[in-house]
Formats: sequence, C-alpha cells, structure tokens
Amino acid sequence: MREVGDGRLIGKHCSIGAIPYARGTQFRIWAPVARNVEVVVEDKDLRYPLGAEEDGYFSGLLQEVRVGSLYRFSLDGGEAFPDPASRYQPEGPHGPSQIIDPGSYVWSEAETHWLGVSIEGQVLYELHIGTFTPQGTFLSALHEFSRLRDLGITLLECMPLAEFPGNVGWGYDGVDLFAPFHHYGHPDDLRRMIDAAHQLGLGVILDVVYNHLGPDGNYLGKYSNHYFSDKNTEWGNAINFDGENSKPVRDFFLANVTHWIDEYHFDGLRLDATQSIHDTGSHGIHIIAEIGDCVRASANGRKTIVLAENEPQDACLIRSVEQNGYGLDAVWNDDFHHSAVVAVTGRREAYFSDHLGHPQEFISAAKYGYLYQGQYYSWQQHPRGTSSLDVGAKAFITFLENHDQIANFGRSQRLRLLSSPSRYRAMTGLWLLSPGTPMFFQGQEYGAQTPFHYFVGHAGELAAAVTRGRGSFMLQFATQDTPEMKICVASPEDPETFRQSQLDPAEQERHPEIVQLHIDLLALRRTDPVLSRRDCRVDGAVLGQGCFVLRYLTSSREDRLLLVNFGVGLDLPHLPEPLTAPPAGCEWRVQWSSEWPVYGGCGSYAPDRFGPWHITGESTQLLVPVKTSAPFSPESPKSGFTGSDAN
Repeated sequence: MREVGDGRLIGKHCSIGAIPYARGTQFRIWAPVARNVEVVVEDKDLRYPLGAEEDGYFSGLLQEVRVGSLYRFSLDGGEAFPDPASRYQPEGPHGPSQIIDPGSYVWSEAETHWLGVSIEGQVLYELHIGTFTPQGTFLSALHEFSRLRDLGITLLECMPLAEFPGNVGWGYDGVDLFAPFHHYGHPDDLRRMIDAAHQLGLGVILDVVYNHLGPDGNYLGKYSNHYFSDKNTEWGNAINFDGENSKPVRDFFLANVTHWIDEYHFDGLRLDATQSIHDTGSHGIHIIAEIGDCVRASANGRKTIVLAENEPQDACLIRSVEQNGYGLDAVWNDDFHHSAVVAVTGRREAYFSDHLGHPQEFISAAKYGYLYQGQYYSWQQHPRGTSSLDVGAKAFITFLENHDQIANFGRSQRLRLLSSPSRYRAMTGLWLLSPGTPMFFQGQEYGAQTPFHYFVGHAGELAAAVTRGRGSFMLQFATQDTPEMKICVASPEDPETFRQSQLDPAEQERHPEIVQLHIDLLALRRTDPVLSRRDCRVDGAVLGQGCFVLRYLTSSREDRLLLVNFGVGLDLPHLPEPLTAPPAGCEWRVQWSSEWPVYGGCGSYAPDRFGPWHITGESTQLLVPVKTSAPFSPESPKSGFTGSDAN
C-alpha cells in the first residue's frame, strides 16, 4: 500500500475519486452544487464529512474507510449517490461504489520490459468482451489471445468497458467512466487480461466515449449542472469542454484518460465519434489534442497510440500540432469500407450511395487515404472531408467489418455472406496487401457466421424508445423499409439478440481455408521486403471494369504489382499501361493468389502466361519480379483468347 504524498496517484489529473493509502483512503470530488459533502459507508450507517476546497472540490483522508468498502456521496445531507469517479460498481451504476486499490495487482516481470506500441506495422482486432467468448469475461478473453497472435494480430481494440446499465450492451452508453463493467469481471481481472496480452506481444487499446454519457445511471448532473453543454449530439447533450465552469470538467475526463493508461496499462485509446466532442478553444488547446498529450504523459515512457472515429473526415485530427492539428496517430477510414461493400455486394443505398466500388476508388484510397476530402457528398447534401493528400497511409485504419457496419447492414450479417466467395477473397487480398493499417472485427479471421446485432439491456420505456430509435435509423436503407425486412430487424432489448451475437468457438475450425487466407496475407504483409516497408511510393492504374493494378515502386527493381479483378475474366491484347511492365531484365511471377486451392479457389496463373494478358475473374494476385536472361516465350493458349485481335 502506498503512502499519501508518494506522488504516484495524486497529481493534476489523478486526484479524483477514492484512492487508498496505508493511512486510509483519500476522497476527492467536484460538487459545486453542494455546501457540504459526506462519504456514506454502506451497511454501517456511517457518514464522514469532507473538507471544502476552492472551485467546488471537496476532499479528505478517512482513516476508517478501507479497500473493499462500499460507499456513496451525500450532498447537503440529502440522498446519497455513487462516486462519479468510482473505480468499481459491483452492483451496477445505481449501486454503491467500491474502493479499489490499483496497486494490489502484481504485474508480471514481462510487464516491466513492455515498451508499448506505435502505429507502424500494426494489425488491429476490434473485440467486444461480452460476445467474444461464451463466458463474456476478461479472464475468458485472454485464452484466445495466443491464437490471435499466431494469426498475425498485433493490437487489440476493446469496445467500451466503462460501467453501463443492464446486463448487456455495446458500451457506448457508459455512465461510470472509471469503473470496468462489473459483468465482465473485477478490475484486477482486466489488469490480468492486459498483462497476458503484453506477455504475448499484443498491445491493447480502449474505445472511450467522451462525447456524451448514457441516459440511465448517469449521476454527474447531481454534482454539477456544468458537466453538460446545451450542444446536442445524436445521443444526448454534449460534454461541456469549453463553456462556463468547464475547467473541472476537462480535468475529470483527463483524469479518466490517465486512469486507463496508468492504472491499467492500456497502450492507448480510440476516441468515439470525435465530431461530437465540441470545443471552441477557450482553454487554448482543443480537448482532443489535450487527450492525446495526456495519453502520452501518462504512459510512463511507453509508446502509445491514439485513434479517432470522425464521420466528417477532418484530417486535422492526424496532423501534428505544428500543422495546427491535434496530433493523433490514426483515424478510421470509412471511405475504404464503403467502396469495398459496394464492390463486393453491389448494394448502394443510404450512406453507401456516394461510393461506386470502382477501381479508381481503391487506387485513390491506397494513395491518399480518404476519398472525400472536400468534394460534394450527395447523401449529406454538403461537402465532406478535408485534404489529407500529404498524410501517410499508416494513419488510416482500413476494415471490411466493424461493430457498426455489421449491425447496420441488412440482417446484421457478415460481409462474407453477402458476396461470392471468390470476390470476398479478392477483396481481402486487396485490403491486407494495401497501404493503410488494417483492422479485423472479432470472428472475421475464421469466417464466423454469427451476426453482430445492436443490443442493449435497458428496461421499460427507455428500452422501447431505444428500439423505436433503432428502427427509425435503419429506415435510411430503402431495402430495410419494406414489410418483409421490418419483421427481420432484431429487437435490441430481446435477450436472444445478444445471444445470437456471441461468437461460437466451434466455428474456429469450420473454415480452415479462411484462417489460412488471413495467416498467409498477414505473413506477406509482415515479411515481404517491399510490402513490410510501408514507405514505398504507390501508384495505380485502371485496366478495365472492376480491374486495376497497384504498384509498389522501389529504386532497386524490387517492385510489387497487386493485380485486382472484381469482375469477369479479362483479356487485354493491348496494354498501353507502363505500370504493368516488369522491371528491366525481369519477368513477373505470381507470389500469391486469392484463387489458390488452399483458400477454396479454383486456381490462377501469371497474366502473361499465354502472351497477351488474361486476368482471372474475381481474383487478386501479388506479382514479384524475377530476373531472367531468356527471351519471353509464351505458352500456347489452351482455350479462349488466341492472341489475335478481331477488333
């Protein structure tokens, strides 16, 4: 047990909530609405007054209150409420808070050597603790980590863990931001999970929601009416980061940042819906930039990553502070996903309607990240995005699935089930061999067929309101607004909706060809001397409808050519495109193909095998140059194209 004043947890952003020490527990809370604040110890009918500080804070060291005690705060002798900075809510958000000693967990020896993570070379894996395993706990999750490590995953991204109401949920309606969801396990179970990941070489980051709090179990308003602003988000009032009395609010959220990074050893954060984090700059630094600074300062020298979701695609998030940006490491790239969905399913409606799934979109995504960088966006009827032409590819997180996109599409089905097998393999090859930082969603790696629905654990009128809201949201898709599809929409509060979303471990062995596909692609990405560099120049060219090439250009004649065809087999008797030519003194050889039988494919061959190029339909090939001194000598064609050009 540490001593008061040892400097470990008492500091600018950490001195909030209940912190145990050898001499007792230090309590500190911001409650400007109150004249007096008391700590009420559960089941003992004991009340201890706290001393008033400046600016609405109350604090005190209570020698009689120890680790494990259940407590609440009473304001001006009235009803007692949970601690807004509670480290654990064993009975849920409406129950008492529990004093937790963050120093009681003994980290492994390996943790002392853990250096953290940086964005370069990462392969992310988004997971939801409650559905990742049948048990839905921190301790059950860690047993899957070695499998993910062996696959080629390097960084786990946990969906929100802060305490939320009900028994199940996605976590985006959290209300006790410092307390891990009690149904997932004890706080030390979360530490053990992160410790186990680090021992395997896996980083772990946490998805946090700093744009709003959930409607049920949110007691912040009892302590101050300044926590929230009159600015709206899609989910409720925004956090007050820039208005009257906003300095203590900012400190509260920055303390939460420090809490996750320092006390749990998370390797960074993913910031949810940053377009709804409002800050006019009244404190001299945008709160998003300050969060990034806080993550780095709290990591005790470890390397960290801060990601962001930003629907308007504002590139300032990933620009340095010197470039008037916020200095984050990466952003989710919805554009790549939307183009991929259209290309493999043919479906273009609602927010997919501004993407065509055409070859040029994937070439531009490989070269420039975002596709919309200020052009008019018809779905929203205004321009979308800002310029990111000079931002490196590693700053863009690319994905074929994530929690939102599965739940928002049709019957919450996996993308693989909405496409032909060969086209999906071709898209997977493009995705994992393209520039950018890839992210899997849980179960995708082995071809899970389980859906991922939107589910909540609310009750009563709130549950009914959430169900109505979800139904209205889905009606933006015209195909959903039909009698036959309306009856297929899973009810968010139905326990069966959650059960259907849980991964089935038996599926891990059901599709070995899909597992092998991902293993081989990630190994190529990691070990190929050109692809693994991720810093070579990329260019591309459209060869036909649904067909294109990406060329990784080097100065040493080691170029790589990614040949992608989402359409039918294509004959190219005339090929006036220099990007398809091999380096001088070389010929192209197939290094990898999505149509190899080991992945369930029907075979493929080098495009120039018979002279004029033939590109196999619905396939992706990686071509590498091989030195040759022999003159080119094509085989005689076996069928189809004969080499003559009737046109």
